[in-house]
Amino acid sequence: MQQWTGDCCSNSPAPKLELPPLKLGPITVDTPVILAPMAGITNSAFRRLCREYGGGMYVAEMVTSRALVERTPESLRIISHDEDEKVRSVQLYGVDPVTVGAAVRMLVEEDRADHIDLNFGCPVPKVTRRGGGSALPWKTDLFTSIVQTAVREASKGNVPLTIKMRKGIDDDHLTYLDAGRIARDSGVAAVALHGRTAAQFYSGKADWSAIARLREALPDIPVLGNGDIWSAEDAVRMVRETGVDGVVVGRGCQGRPWLFGDLQAAFEGSDVRHRPNLRQVAEGVYRHAELMVETFGDEGKALREIRKHIAWYFKGYVVGGELRTRLALVTSLEVLRDTLAELDLDSPYPGVDAEGPRGRAGSPKRPALPKDWLDSRALNDDQSRDISAAELDVSGG
Repeated sequence: MQQWTGDCCSNSPAPKLELPPLKLGPITVDTPVILAPMAGITNSAFRRLCREYGGGMYVAEMVTSRALVERTPESLRIISHDEDEKVRSVQLYGVDPVTVGAAVRMLVEEDRADHIDLNFGCPVPKVTRRGGGSALPWKTDLFTSIVQTAVREASKGNVPLTIKMRKGIDDDHLTYLDAGRIARDSGVAAVALHGRTAAQFYSGKADWSAIARLREALPDIPVLGNGDIWSAEDAVRMVRETGVDGVVVGRGCQGRPWLFGDLQAAFEGSDVRHRPNLRQVAEGVYRHAELMVETFGDEGKALREIRKHIAWYFKGYVVGGELRTRLALVTSLEVLRDTLAELDLDSPYPGVDAEGPRGRAGSPKRPALPKDWLDSRALNDDQSRDISAAELDVSGG
């Protein structure tokens, strides 16, 4: 199916950002935009949709190091890439240096990745209560060991390794500056910061000033900013306000893979933006579903997976509640096609109603942590024994 461009607008040319290509070891990303790994979303189907619109680097769903070392079928599916993906990017989650090292070694020795990212940003309680995700950098000995081990294994294949993290556990227990310096000194290729704490989850506003402080603290490696990039204009503003070398986009592209076209245009100094009418959105949804069938090889599973995307795609558009419900319960491509045909396909782009925040923000909450976790920046014996249980098949950041 041919890529559609949507209705675009172009006024006077915008000033071009003087932002050089992002260099990650031997990899050059001409448009310094990274698709954040999102569980159940950034599979090969969604990555292809994004690539069809614009440049950047597209990271696969996070995979746990333990599952990868054990070669579970799901973990091997997650790290699979299309033949035309120029940079095969994989994100690992782990809490045990030995297991993380083994997973990196497998990816390198078996030539399964060109870029590896480590996730230290997950705020999900069932991860943080075991000391994983955004809770882990608080323990500087564990964090240092994991990053150093991963960098050492990745360097054997000249594969750049990066990290993604949050500001810290809460405003009283910030870790991002220490973690950034440790990662830099360990030899990572870049550091990405989501400007929220674990306590914020996805609520409130991302703290771009923290991203700017990290950029200033680490002048010798690329720093990437993440959080509250809902439009190309947001990305440009983040670069100008913080001085980052590139941006990481997560929830902002849910139901809007064409955002990557807007981002590339903005970084090139163009005002062209995608403004799809309802017919074009419907075509995009069907295209996404077709690619999901190819990805999973199972039409039923693919259509169950597409359901979560329906509300994101149609945000702001006039679609009746009964029709939205039916779209969220489709069981086959044929049913999806017939249901989409019932839409008022000539409805125009709804403007601001289709833009802005999307996805669940949650609410601030006290982070769930292991017993006595905040008493020391080093692991105690009990914590050392228990932390391996944090390797769960969850994602976020």
